[in-house]
Formats: sequence, C-alpha cells, structure tokens
Amino acid sequence: MSIFNIFSLAGGLALFLFGMEVMGKALEKQAGGKLQTILSKLTDNPLKGFGLGLIVTAVIQSSSATTVMVVGFVNSGIMQLHQAIGVIMGSNVGTTVTSWILSLSGLEGDSFWIQLLKPSSFSPILAFIGIILFMFCKSEKKKGVGTILLGFAVLMTGMSAMSAAVAPLEYEEWFTSLFVRFSHPLLGVLAGAILTGVIQSSSASVGILQALSSTGAITFGSAIPLIMGQNIGTCVTALISSVGTNKNARRAAIVHLYFNIIGVIVFLAAFYSLNALVDFSFVNDTINAFGIAIVHTTFNLAATALLLPFSNVLEKLAILTIPDDKTGTPERFQLLDERLLATPAVAADRAKVTTGDMAEIARTCLLQAMSLTHRWDDALAQKVHEQEESIDHYEDALGTYLVQLSSREMNQNDSRSVNTLLHTIGDFERIGDHAVNITHTAQEMHEKNVCFSVHAQEELEVLEGALQDLVNRTIDSFEKGDLYRAGKVEPLEQVIDGLVREIKTRHIARLQAGSCTIEYGFVLDDLLTNYERVADHCSNIAVAMIEVAQDSFDTHAYLSKLKEENQGFSRRYEKYRARYPFPEDGRTGSVEDTPQ
Repeated sequence: MSIFNIFSLAGGLALFLFGMEVMGKALEKQAGGKLQTILSKLTDNPLKGFGLGLIVTAVIQSSSATTVMVVGFVNSGIMQLHQAIGVIMGSNVGTTVTSWILSLSGLEGDSFWIQLLKPSSFSPILAFIGIILFMFCKSEKKKGVGTILLGFAVLMTGMSAMSAAVAPLEYEEWFTSLFVRFSHPLLGVLAGAILTGVIQSSSASVGILQALSSTGAITFGSAIPLIMGQNIGTCVTALISSVGTNKNARRAAIVHLYFNIIGVIVFLAAFYSLNALVDFSFVNDTINAFGIAIVHTTFNLAATALLLPFSNVLEKLAILTIPDDKTGTPERFQLLDERLLATPAVAADRAKVTTGDMAEIARTCLLQAMSLTHRWDDALAQKVHEQEESIDHYEDALGTYLVQLSSREMNQNDSRSVNTLLHTIGDFERIGDHAVNITHTAQEMHEKNVCFSVHAQEELEVLEGALQDLVNRTIDSFEKGDLYRAGKVEPLEQVIDGLVREIKTRHIARLQAGSCTIEYGFVLDDLLTNYERVADHCSNIAVAMIEVAQDSFDTHAYLSKLKEENQGFSRRYEKYRARYPFPEDGRTGSVEDTPQ
C-alpha cells in the first residue's frame, strides 16, 4: 500500500463524512417542524415511543442527533424520562437504515437490475439530477431534494474511494493480523467504541467498517465485537450534550449508555456461549457489507426486544445512578434548550410554542389588570406584577435563542417562523408592561375613591369588550398561524382607536357641562392611553405575521394599501363598529364620588 493509497483513503473518508453530514442536514431541513410534531405525539406507551424514535432517526440518518434532541426535550420539560426511553431504543434501530443503504455496493451479478441497484451505477444519476434541482430550480423544496441527492452521491463516492484505497491491504500481513486481534471481544469492543466516539456517528463508523470489509480481511469473528463497540461509542454524543442539564436529562443520556452496554454484554455472552457449544462455522468466514448490516440490525433488534419490556427497570437504574436531591427540591426546566439548536427545525418549533406560552401569560396578565379597574384586589395586583416579570424573562430568553437560531440553516417556513417571532416577542412584552400600567391606574382609582359615572363606565365596558376581542383574536391567530384571522385584527384595532377618540370627546362634553372633574379626566386618559397602546401592539403582531409570510416588511405601506384598496377591510370595520356601539346619551353623565 503506497502513500497515494493513504491519500485516497483520507480523501474518501472526508467525502464520506461530508456527504453523510450534508444528506442528514438536508433531510432534517426538509422534515422541518414535522420532527417536533412526530415527537410531540408521544404517550406513556414505550412501544409507540420506539416507533417514533425509529422514524425520526431513519429520516435524519443519525441516532446521535435524535438522542441529543431527546436530552434537550427532557431538559426543557417537554418529555418525561419514561417517554424518552422508548425513543432512544427506536433511534438505535433507525440508525441501521444507513448500513443497509451502504451495503448495496456489495451486490453481485450481471443482471441489468442488479447493476442498476449498485450505488456506483445510480449515484452518478442521482448526482446529476441533484445538481440540476439545486442550481436551476427556484423552489426551496426542490433545492432541498437536490441537496439530499448530492449528499448521498458524495457519500457513496467517498465510500467507493475508501474501498478502492484499502483494496491493497488485502495482501498486507499486518492488516490481517490486526483484525485477528480485534476478534478478541474486549479489544474489539474497545476499538469500535473509540472509533465511534471520535467521529461521533455509529452510522459513519459502520460505513467505514463496510468499506474495509472489501479487503476480505475482516471476518465475522472480528466484526461482531467492533460493531458492538460502535453501539457503545455512539453514546458519547448524548453524554457530552447532557453536561449542564438537569437530572432527568442526564438520566436520559445514561439510559442510552446502559441500553447499549447491557445489550452488548447479553449479546456477546449469548453468542460466545453458543459458539463454545455449537462451534459456529461462519465465525472465521469473511464478512461483507451485507453481513455487517445484518449483524448491526440483528443486535439492535435483539437488544430492543430484550430491554423494551424492562424500560421501567432502565429508568430506575438511571435514577439510582443519578439520585434525586435529599432536600426534594423539584427539577427546574429551561424554557429553551440550546442543545435543540443542533436541530433548527425542532428549535424553531419549540421557540414558537414558548412564544405562545408567553402570549398566554400576557393575555391573562392584561385581563386581570383590566378587572382591577372595576374591583381592586391586592393579591391579584401582585400576581399581575409577577406575571409581567415572567414575561420579561420570556422575552430575554427568546430574544437570545432566536438570534442564535436565525444564523442556522433552515427551510423557508422555519425561517419565516423565526422572523415572525423576532418581530412579535417585543409586542407581547409591551402588552405585559401596559397591564402593569393599568394596574397602577386601578390602584390610584382605589386609593382616591375614583368612580366614573354610569355612562362613563358603560363606555369603558364597550371599549374593554372590544379590546378583549382584539387580544383574543390576535393571540389565537398567532398560536394557530392563521393568517386569515390575523387579517381581521387591523379593522378591529381601527374600531378601538375610534372608540377611544369618542370616549375622549364625550368626556370633554361632560367636563364642559360641569359633570366631571379634571382629576378624573387624568385617570381616564391613562386608561385610554394604555388600552390604545395594547391595541397597537396587537396590530403590530398581526401585521408581522402577514408581512413575513409575504417575504416583505413595510408596515406603513401595508396598512396604507390595506385601508385604501381593500374593500374587505371596510366591511369588517363597519361590522365591528356596529358590534360595539356607545349609549347615545352618554355625553353629559355625572360623576359619583363614592367608591366602587
């Protein structure tokens, strides 16, 4: 074997790993938020979790990525430890798909269809189709498919290059003797674990072993311990990602390790015990890519069949390894886990869900503050302040997370979602601020025994009803991503602006008639200003949703065009205005100086 073979081997390995990375990322990007949707359907049934873990791993071609996602979900409180166990087992089986794809290179025969199934035959075709889709198609989805095809073609090119580079090793005595040593179970397991731990991908390490099998120097006896070790080595990524997480997240990573270690021990013990009794004749036979795929799949299926019924035992073992605090302090979950950034589609969906939680707190906070203007409650006022602090925390966490996420490669829908969140979290935070302002005004009304006239109260109730309607429409459309509902926000916001102006006009009329005081006018103006500002922020949220979906963001131009050219806007405005009428005789009502 010459130095040029070594160069070819290094280059082939580089292409193989790069192709696997490109293909995996492209598959993940195309899957988008569906990954989160699939994993969010988990139940307490370990078998269903196993199926979902298998599907996700088969899609993104990486058990390490799936396990890291699971650790992040557990750390964020999205998933419980017992739910994670089934997913982890499924991910181990799902990763065997790659080895079966790579094993196609070992097909033999002169038949046209057999030749067509060989990667060396169809990879160039896929590469050609991929580059056409990538370079000449404008659709992001088609470009994504092109990237997947190119990644696969590069992967298979690297595989072929590695196989060709190591072919001369068939005649190297040191190489043959090396794999004889690997037939020792402990040495083979250790070598497989180290190799996989270094490159952090069992799929890649199995692929390398399949390429080396083309030399004919690797037997079943030496391959089996190596494959067992590769399954243990893949746990390194999850263990590293669990550093700094809460106890349950670390336990999820430990479950992954225990599953593979117990599986390897049982599998090897059973295999070598039976070999001692039966003396398997195939142990010294040369193994090929198909054989490696069979061993890899057989082990993972057998380990899952053995341990899935005992998932609760694995959970207890993990809890014994990482016990709870003696103080009984409950686990604190992170709003957003940075580990999920490695899977941008999942991170984007998680950020949207978290922003929805923030919006719900803002809605509750505002409604409670508005109720305080009618009946003061010290405990409720304190709760409004606490919720506003929580909203501030959400904004800080989301702002940092979204900035980090925006630099990642995402599909168009996820990118739009992130842009929408960046434009709206500030508005949700400001709604919380205005809720606190309304609480302060309500406190002033309580302390000064301010009680508006019956007519003024009726007018405020009309305005508050319209504002609650607006806030509900805005948050509901945001959480559901419903652009049609979002389009109904602006007409109602304009109605609220008109109601505010009308209340001010009626107040001035009462002031001129001597039936109201300037002091009460200041309190009323504070309320109206905050109500109007809340409506403005609702408008901002709806406009952001619509404009980002249209890949533009000129709020002034959008609103101008909406009011001038859209007949539907005028019809909705008139409809909402008719829904919230004022009493006709409310211009000169009197003010009562008794407390509410």
